[in-house]
Amino acid sequence: MDTNSPAASSWPWPDSLDALVAAPAFHKKLFENEHVRYLEVTIKPGEFVPVHTHRWPGVIYVQSTSAFIRRDGGGKVLFDSRQAPPSQPTPFIEWIGPLPPHSVENIGTTEVRMLTVELKHLQP
Repeated sequence: MDTNSPAASSWPWPDSLDALVAAPAFHKKLFENEHVRYLEVTIKPGEFVPVHTHRWPGVIYVQSTSAFIRRDGGGKVLFDSRQAPPSQPTPFIEWIGPLPPHSVENIGTTEVRMLTVELKHLQP
């Protein structure tokens, strides 16, 4: 991880919470250079992804989704997909900003699969 980048100087959370460090069983690095980081995210039904962060904004290609709950670093529910309007049919692409400490729990019956391109030169 490039801790000399402008994004690193303004990011308040430690590198130990980075998705690849704090939740490596769910985040696989496919490619990384000084400009981007490309991750594959897989969360099987019933799995709980421990608290982690995503420092950079990016584009997410959602291949498959499921019912899930996202909590903040203290365990407070931020989003419960069961209480949200129906999502788009998969696959779909969306923009997402940097994510502070959070956990994800797949409470559905299908696997969550995403490809994420994080853009390192955009400030959090």
